[in-house]
Amino acid sequence: MSISPNLGRILIVAGSDSSGGAGIQADIKTVTALGGYAATAITAVTNQDTTGVHSVHTVPSNFIGQQITSVLADIGADVIKTGMLASAEIVGVVAKVLTDYGKIIPRVVDPVMVAKGGHHLSDADAIDFLKNKLLAGAAVVTPNLPEAEVLTGRRIKTLSDMEDAIPDLVSLGAQAVLLKGGHLEGDSLVDILIDSDQVHRFEGPRITTTSTHGTGCTLASAIATGLAQGLSLYDAVTRARKYVFDAIKSAPGLGRGHGPLNHAHTVQESWTANGLQA
Repeated sequence: MSISPNLGRILIVAGSDSSGGAGIQADIKTVTALGGYAATAITAVTNQDTTGVHSVHTVPSNFIGQQITSVLADIGADVIKTGMLASAEIVGVVAKVLTDYGKIIPRVVDPVMVAKGGHHLSDADAIDFLKNKLLAGAAVVTPNLPEAEVLTGRRIKTLSDMEDAIPDLVSLGAQAVLLKGGHLEGDSLVDILIDSDQVHRFEGPRITTTSTHGTGCTLASAIATGLAQGLSLYDAVTRARKYVFDAIKSAPGLGRGHGPLNHAHTVQESWTANGLQA
């Protein structure tokens, strides 16, 4: 796993996951494991474990805005990554602050809507606000298939459906879209990157495992880190997919449901290289 010598500052605007597998916790682990610097603006606190989300407490929207403003005014950011934004009010505040203070900073938007266990993490108004206020101009948007169905109003159940959805995804106004095909059936996992006028298809073997909690958060944060470190979008996506694949492959197998990934595998590789116990 190649880690850029450039630090890269990533401001993550997302919710907290008490189980540590997704959300802010996964984001911080990912950015750190790839050699970046993670700052955060927490949008919600969730009570969850590997079996599902049990309750959500949203942070007041004005306080979310204050977190973003403080980080940008002091430390700054090379990339801003957004995750769980539970209400229209929160999306509106985040969009306004990013426009006022961070409009020249590239945005990686992970349109988090539903947790692995089926709990809805964003209401309908929040999704409308997300489409109208945050997606336009984003450096890249990273929907999975259920999220892409909500964003486009299309049924996306096959690889052909993914390809047919490309014009609608482009119309959302982001500079690029990474459509993740993890919800498709089959032994291969296909993701499609729509970047300007180019379409790149990434394909790799599917790992049969229940350790998939936080894969979307992890992938988006890994992409954000690559962009912050000066990688092209294609190279950032390539490295991020490899990072997530290795994190799933070496997952610790924790919990009774969808378990967390091994975000620290790059650190463990370093320990091994230096003769320390991994």
